[in-house]
Amino acid sequence: MTSTATFTDRYVDAAMRTVPEAQRADLAAELRASIDDQIEARIEQGEQQGDAERAVLIELGDPDRLAAQYTDRPLWLVGPRYFLDWSRLLKLLLYIVPACAAFGVSLAMVLDGATFGEIIGALVPLVLSVVVHLAFWTTLVFVILERTGHETIDGQRWTPDQLPEPRQKGAGLGDMIASLAFLGIMAGVVLWDLFVGFVPTEPGLSFLDPELWPWWILALFAVMALEAVLAIVVYAVGRWTVGLAVVNGILNLVIAVPALWLLFEGRLINPAYFPTIISDGAAEVGQILSIIGGFVIAGVAIWDTVDAALKAARARGGSSRVLS
Repeated sequence: MTSTATFTDRYVDAAMRTVPEAQRADLAAELRASIDDQIEARIEQGEQQGDAERAVLIELGDPDRLAAQYTDRPLWLVGPRYFLDWSRLLKLLLYIVPACAAFGVSLAMVLDGATFGEIIGALVPLVLSVVVHLAFWTTLVFVILERTGHETIDGQRWTPDQLPEPRQKGAGLGDMIASLAFLGIMAGVVLWDLFVGFVPTEPGLSFLDPELWPWWILALFAVMALEAVLAIVVYAVGRWTVGLAVVNGILNLVIAVPALWLLFEGRLINPAYFPTIISDGAAEVGQILSIIGGFVIAGVAIWDTVDAALKAARARGGSSRVLS
């Protein structure tokens, strides 16, 4: 769906993300009025609407930097000029690199016959080492850039084209319907897998272990029902709160921890599944897909928990400063 937000809408939204909630409404109105006045002044001098809007926003500069000025929040560490670029790049690297490193090492160790305990013992120091190295070398690069006098990390001036689209609150009717539909589809998939199967040549061959029925499956459906109730409550409240985010995290743990335990105990996937559909190398394929499945289960749980926590933090206002 095409966004109808103007550059001004996107600029004000981006600038207010890191402003405490108590100040947000007043500062947003003040900023929007200031932008509108400057645009009108340029239009009176003969500029086109679009050109005037872009020129005003370029003069204001990066919205995160403007928000820091509004709230008297210093942008220091490697220096004010590069703080935002450093922060954004480091966060992006921390989101991607440690997970990729952990996945690659886990897969290699599984293929080498390592036990679950050995894998965990290797992953903890590995992830810590990767995080430390990313933080050190990224910071060092920006220190060098600052000392050599480069204007920006990419040599280009900030423009309105860099403005992100307004963030969704995650508490609208569409979000609730999407959550309920997803839970309903997942419940249907589980039931279809257990009683029908997804391999046309092997009717009744389920991917999940049939021994999970009835108690494990019923427990899963009970937690999914609680997830549905949570989605309805979030919509009724109109926003994510800290309490709702905590409940969401607990529900994710209740699903993810048993699923991971069953997976590594060999009780989640039907032991007859891969030997039935693969003639050679069924055990190796099963091990690889188990590792991938483990990362997917953990990744989805972590992502959903963090996403809800960030939405609750933005709603609170003050805690959302960590997103700058």
